[in-house]
Amino acid sequence: MKLSKRGEYALRALIDFGIAYELGRPLLKIGELVEKERLPVKFLEQILTQLRGAGYIETKRGKAGGYFLAKPPKQISLGQVIRLIDGPLAPISCVSVTAYERCTCPDEAHCGLRMLMLDVRNAIARILDRYVLGDVVDITLRKMRRDGVTIPFMVEKLLGPGIPHTAPAGFLDDFPLGGFLAELEEAKSDQGGGTRSPARPKTRGKAAGKK
Repeated sequence: MKLSKRGEYALRALIDFGIAYELGRPLLKIGELVEKERLPVKFLEQILTQLRGAGYIETKRGKAGGYFLAKPPKQISLGQVIRLIDGPLAPISCVSVTAYERCTCPDEAHCGLRMLMLDVRNAIARILDRYVLGDVVDITLRKMRRDGVTIPFMVEKLLGPGIPHTAPAGFLDDFPLGGFLAELEEAKSDQGGGTRSPARPKTRGKAAGKK
């Protein structure tokens, strides 16, 4: 799987919509997205049209109009958005669930490459289908508050910088500094979940959900 520019821009736009939603200002004009993300307006318009067609966003017409999420961020699956924009998550078609195609390998059941790519597909889907847009928005806002970064969409005065936190010893060996899973684990720790390192995913077994 390789995230295309269209997929990247779609997710960046959805994260912005999610941030605005959580801050009580859900309606955004396309000019605000263009200014913040520095995206080409025509390309962004096409992407927003595709997201609207799939039921992820809606529009409000008029001078005070704009775009807004059609459902709460906690109900938007990252994996499904990526599938919409870029197709199956599988790196090769013979391990895809939603778009399977037989490859040229003469013995698919004993193909080492297929077995490896199956684990890659499962690992990707395990993350993207487990977390939702709301998770990314929560972690993004948390990190911005902690680092004292200006919160976008004219709500800076409502939010102040948070208190810096330090990850537990050995934690960054598994998750790089600033990574989503590292931030998520830190948030859980602050909420009383302890400082245990997350369990490593199994290398075998059936993957849950669509891939």
